[in-house]
Amino acid sequence: MRILYLDLDSLRPDHLGCYGYHRDTSPNIDALAREGVRFTNYYCSDAPCLPSRSALMSGRFGIHNGIVGHGGTAADMRRDGPGREFNDRLAMESLPAVLRQAAMKTASISTFSERHSAWTFNAGFNEVFNVGAKGQESAEQVLPVALKWLEDNGAEDDWFLHLNFWDPHTPYRAPAHYGSPFAGDPLPDWLTEDVFVRHLAKKGQHSIDDMNALAKSHYYRHPRHGKPIEKREDLREILDNYDAAIRYMDEHVGRVLAKLDSLGVLKDTAILISADHGENMGELGIYSEHGTADQATCRIPMIVRWPGGTRGAVNEGLHYHLDLGPTLAGLLGIPGAPSWDGESYADAVLQGDSPGREFLVVSQCAHVCQRSVRFGNWLYIRTYHDGHHGFPREMLFDLKNDPFEQHDLAGERRDICKEAVYLLNEWHDGMMASMPHDTDPLWTVMREGGPYHAKDYAR
Repeated sequence: MRILYLDLDSLRPDHLGCYGYHRDTSPNIDALAREGVRFTNYYCSDAPCLPSRSALMSGRFGIHNGIVGHGGTAADMRRDGPGREFNDRLAMESLPAVLRQAAMKTASISTFSERHSAWTFNAGFNEVFNVGAKGQESAEQVLPVALKWLEDNGAEDDWFLHLNFWDPHTPYRAPAHYGSPFAGDPLPDWLTEDVFVRHLAKKGQHSIDDMNALAKSHYYRHPRHGKPIEKREDLREILDNYDAAIRYMDEHVGRVLAKLDSLGVLKDTAILISADHGENMGELGIYSEHGTADQATCRIPMIVRWPGGTRGAVNEGLHYHLDLGPTLAGLLGIPGAPSWDGESYADAVLQGDSPGREFLVVSQCAHVCQRSVRFGNWLYIRTYHDGHHGFPREMLFDLKNDPFEQHDLAGERRDICKEAVYLLNEWHDGMMASMPHDTDPLWTVMREGGPYHAKDYAR
């Protein structure tokens, strides 16, 4: 089996046409979605970048692998300790290591490990290609490496390629000559004038006020981030350029698919499209950031086009991104790893059926310290450190009627909050009971002075 895993940084599912977006951002991704299964309630277990990809490749929640933040002790993976064998656990139980034991050639084209000093991410890969820009590269810099690898290996059997594009990550970096393909398209309906005025008054990290300051102190080097946001129409400086980055990246995804087609292996190659996290575009009053444990940050796309699998299906079950390892093991008929926390959704890929989990718990400890419970139509957010946002201890959102998180119902629906706290405690008790350590890394972050990016903001 050939497997291409397209890891598209900071990509929100609801900014893709196949997920119902009103702009034509993703024609190549949309075409693949029509040939496979699209998952609508797919979440990273831990956000943002470093915790998310560490959970994905280790197959373990951040509370288990130790990585929940971007700095301090909680940015390093827990070691095996006195029980370590000749090789450590990752050498045999990371996702690429498991595939490699099944005689698959494993490769990653990504600068992620260098950007975050996340060297454990490379465990299990035969080959790692780093173009050297530490996540600042654009798709045109990554594409030649990908095409060369496919030229050399694509027609062979049994490979897994992790291919990482960064373009939708702040700062949005579609080249200036690409223009503004969505300048004539309307802004989202929910971002009304009243909502904008309320957001304009908000203070804190990546509020509009903070984005205007960042445009002067950091983003002025990037042509798409220079204009201050003073009126509603100015939100195009964020939304149009984020969408342009997605469209630009999608065109390069199309060139990768064209290469597979020219090699005669496109139909027989499994193609997976996902992300490490999403991107807030006004949710909670935050823009151009992925710094909370909410729907905008933690819900991610997952599209699986599997040879012989279900076509044109939609799965609405609740799934974690770390469920990928057991799913691939099930699809390939190989053993998974005993340390993995995931559950297989292979039935959804092959038959369209998979109810998913009863509830999910997602965590964020890089910009804030939060844990959230996703169940039914509800998102309950519990804040331990607000990252200088002014968040209350509890927030509750009805995602069916308020998908953009503008109306906190925690004060009105104490019954739902209590149910969520029960689920959170059940999850936490299970996590703590299933690990040899007695330390929750969320509290390590708190003891070391709070979330890494909140400390930076305070300075």
